[in-house]
Parts: sequence; structure tokens; C-alpha cells
Amino acid sequence: MPIRLALKVDVDTDRGTRVGVPDMVADLQDAGIPACFLFSLGPDQTGRAITRVFRPGFFSKVSRTSVVSIYGVRTLLNGTLLPAPHIGRRNAGVMRAVRDAGFETGIHCHNHYRWQDYLQKMSLEAVRGEFIAARAEYLRIFGAEARTAGAPGWQSNAKSRQVYDEAGLLYASDTRGGAPFFPRVDGQVFATLEIPSTLPTFDELMGRPEYPDAKIVPHYLSLLRADQPNILTVHAEIEGMGRRQLFRQLLAACQQAGVEFIRLDDLARELLANRAAIPVRDQVMAAIDGRSGLVAGQAA
Repeated sequence: MPIRLALKVDVDTDRGTRVGVPDMVADLQDAGIPACFLFSLGPDQTGRAITRVFRPGFFSKVSRTSVVSIYGVRTLLNGTLLPAPHIGRRNAGVMRAVRDAGFETGIHCHNHYRWQDYLQKMSLEAVRGEFIAARAEYLRIFGAEARTAGAPGWQSNAKSRQVYDEAGLLYASDTRGGAPFFPRVDGQVFATLEIPSTLPTFDELMGRPEYPDAKIVPHYLSLLRADQPNILTVHAEIEGMGRRQLFRQLLAACQQAGVEFIRLDDLARELLANRAAIPVRDQVMAAIDGRSGLVAGQAA
């Protein structure tokens, strides 16, 4: 079987949308590679993420990933010392250009900071309101409902799964590790197919002594599997900006190795054609190597 790889592009910030997204579109078009772009659609309050200072592993990640150089000082002040720019209103043209270039698009969130940092404490009504706001902005920009979503920071629970089901999504990508599944949370099975990210992100490897830049691309190639789809989450702010050249090297190496790049929506339809074969798995929160805090995954 050929090795198959799908790319999911998380777009977190106003600057990432304006600068990183067009550059990633250009690089992917040059290589003839598909991807799914998931947009943050509301206020960019990135600066408020300093509250993550209390999470285990936060300092080590900040020190090795050069957060200031990647995101820029302006972005790191958004929502604190500087007003929070509204990403959807400022960048609708950029987002529509992604769709017009033939790429899949979907929802990352309305307010990235709020979802990533507070989802686990929010009421069902609050989660529903947050996602409805994202759906409304997506509809305003694209003229159609979103068919997919992928949560900031891989933060997911029964409440967010319920609002996904209410939205009638084709699939979601909120978890890390393992094969596609239907999530079960607190005994409740949800109807929206989950396609997990299976590979580590660039920022989980960057700056670690065991992964200098020269070893990152070979490491990714060593992780690719032929027995299940490989899903890589990349970020407009990282692979589309500060680590753009390294991302280009990864794409070229994958193509040279004969990797088949696939669209996530095509994969979802392929899987759902045999819905009975998709397993139900318990969704759990757990720590993963290289990332601070807990993220959603499936039980072993």
C-alpha cells in the first residue's frame, strides 16, 4: 500500500492569516499538494495566552521554539496592551483566495484563546455560542456552511462534540494519535467522524537537541506508516513563516519518497462509505511529548 499523508493547516492569528497563509498556498500550489486550511475567525487575543505560564512544560517550549521571533511582538500583545484585531473581518479576501485556489477550508475556532484555554470550564451554552459565532463568520465569508473543524490546542470534550454533531459536520480533527474513530465521551457516542493528527508538529520538535533542523525531515519520513492515513498538522505562523524553508524541504522529501498526498475531506468520505467499519473509541485527555498541558486523544 502507498504511504498516504494529509496536511491540516491551523491558522491561529491575524498575522498568520495575512502573511503565512498566502505563502503556504504558494508553496503547496508549486508542489501540487492539497491541504485543509482551518481558520480562526474572530478576535486575535494571542497576548492573553501568557496565562499558560502555569501549565507544565510551558517554559521549556517557549525557550526552545523562539515564540517571539515566530509570532512577532505585535501578535503577542494582541488582546492585552493592543486591541484584538478581528481576523475574519480583516482577512476575508485572503480566506476566500484559499478556497478559490482549490484548497479545503474549515473552522479552527472563533476565539482561539478562549477555546484553547477555557473550553474545559465552559458551559454547553457557552461552547455552543462560541461555535455558532465561528459558523456564522465562516458562512459570511464563504457563503456556505463549514463541513469540518479542528479545535485549538486539541481541546475537545463532550460539549464540543455535541455542538459538532448539531452542525452536521462531515468530520472533525480534534485529537492526537491513532486511527480515525467515532468518539465516546462519558459513555456517549458522537456521530461526527474524528480523524486524528498522527504526527508531531514542528513546534514539538524544534529546538530540542535530539532534533536539529537537519534531522527533522528524516525523522518525519521515519514516522510515516502505510497501514493507516498519516495526518500532519502544520501552522501558518510556523511552516508558513519562520520555518517555511524547512517545510518546503519536508514536502520535497515526501514527494521524492513516493508519498501520496490526499485531501482530508476525500479521506473522510472514503471512510464513511463503510461507516460500520469505523471503530468507536473513548476520547481521553493526556500529555504528549513536546507539548504543554493535556490534549485530546483516544484510549489505547
